[in-house]
Formats: sequence, C-alpha cells, structure tokens
Amino acid sequence: MPDLSVLIVNTQSRELLLRCLDAVQRELATGDWDAEVLVVDNASTDGSVGAAEAHPLHPEVIALRHRQGKAASDRLLLERAAGRYGLLLNEDAELQPGALSTLIAALDQHPLAAAVGAKLLRPDGTPQASAWAFPSVRGALWAAVGRPGRVVQSTGDELRSVDWAQSAALLVRVQAALGVDTFDPEFFVYSDEVDFERRLRDAGHEVLWAPDAVVVHHEQLSTDLERSQRRIVEFHRGRDRYLRKHHTRTSRILITWLTAWTYALRAAAATVLPGHEPARYAAHVRAALHPERGEGLSEAAEAFNANRR
Repeated sequence: MPDLSVLIVNTQSRELLLRCLDAVQRELATGDWDAEVLVVDNASTDGSVGAAEAHPLHPEVIALRHRQGKAASDRLLLERAAGRYGLLLNEDAELQPGALSTLIAALDQHPLAAAVGAKLLRPDGTPQASAWAFPSVRGALWAAVGRPGRVVQSTGDELRSVDWAQSAALLVRVQAALGVDTFDPEFFVYSDEVDFERRLRDAGHEVLWAPDAVVVHHEQLSTDLERSQRRIVEFHRGRDRYLRKHHTRTSRILITWLTAWTYALRAAAATVLPGHEPARYAAHVRAALHPERGEGLSEAAEAFNANRR
C-alpha cells in the first residue's frame, strides 16, 4: 500500500500539466515516500495524454473519451487511489519546495484531521484566498455590508482548523474520503469541495489549512465574456445545490437574496468606478436568483461530447 497517491485532473492544459508533474517529481525526490501518480485527462485534444505518459514520473493516465465534471473526476481518482493519503491537484497547481512534506506532516500529526489545504499564491506571488467558512446567513450578511473578508479563513502563519479549503491542492485521508462517499458527481464544478468537506466535518473529522505548504495556482480564468458567463452560471448552480443539501429552505432563500443584493450593489457601483464591468455583476445577480437558467460549463462539456460523437 503506497503512502501517497498524487491525483491530478487535467482538461486541455498540456503545458500546465507538465509543470504540475515536474513540481510533483521534485517534491517526491525530497522524501522517502512510496507514491503513485494518477492523472485523469478530461478528453483533451492538445496532446496532454501523450505528454503525461512520456513524463519521467510515468503516471497512470486515465484518458476519458468524453468530458465530465471536476467532482466526478476527483471521485474517480479517490476510488482508484491505493495510498493512505491522496493529494488532489488541479493541473494548474504547482507545488513549491517543502509543500508536500508540510501537508503530510499535518495529517500525520493530527489524527482527527481528514484533509489539509495548501496556501495558494497567484503567479505574481500575491496570496489567493484558499479556505473559507461554510456558506451561512451570517456570511452573506457580512458580504452584503461590504465585509466579505470576514468569512475568509486562509489567514495567519500557523496551521489552523478551517471549515473548508480549496481542492486545487488538498491532501486527504483516502479512507476518510471513502467513508463519506467522496465527491458528489451531481456537482459539475464549484461547491463540490465545500459539500465534500462539510460531510467530512459532519462525520467528526477536522479540516486544516497549512500556510507553510505553498502552491502557485496558475488559474486560467478566461476574460471571454461568454465563457465567463458560463462560469458564473455554473458557480451559482453549485452554490444552489450545496444550499439545498445542507440548509433549510428559509436559510437558502435568505442567503440567495442577500447574495443577489450584494452583486446588485456591485453592479451599481461598477457603472461609475473605472475598471469594473457592470454586466459581469449583473450576470451574477441573474444566476444567483435563477441558477436553473442559462448555459454553464456543463452544457459546454455536453456540446463538446456531442461534437466528438
């Protein structure tokens, strides 16, 4: 039984995947871990599969013929993992020196913890929020009064307990993950890790955030308006699914309306503030109130799959 399974999901990002694998190779060389590396390739057409198979790590590559959601891919990887620990990585996550050993030490030293998230940095070195409080009416109120930072938990210089940490770089106990049925594939992307870590906590486990485990997140968010709107739709769909699973109807309605109100205020302010796009905030308002409308990333995947067929 390996100590570690490195679990990577890639979609059409060959160069980022190779950078991710290079960083994994450097980190594995610093410790005496028995490790396996698994890559799910989400029907990429850019040569990602061949590039991954040719990498010196020789990962096991699961090449999907059709695109699926991030939650479904993470679920597949965790079910295939043989290691005690599973390191979930997006292809755009680049481990920095010492990150892997720090994450493993955190779970080794905290037996009640089932997951630990890394500190994420943007490519320019600025911190990116990577751990938050669970969605709540109180959190929505803080955002509505202009204090969204009150729900960010990725702060400080010490290992700390958090509600949930981003799955772009998340080390989990595989058996604990399997014990809560891992990721829910009904989530395409967004809020999938919130739901997963909420169920871990409900089962009595702890979730940690480790600021000394640094990962550069080369997040590739498109500036194309159509693709951005697809992401917005999918984001609010995921949030709505999470709220329906874990909140009362009253709580869900309050959070939804407070969220829409917050984005409406931002849309109004964007009409006079330079460098802001009122249309983008307005799209958030519509998607928050009506997550069942519009086309998201899941429809884009369905169209891609239909075209391949």
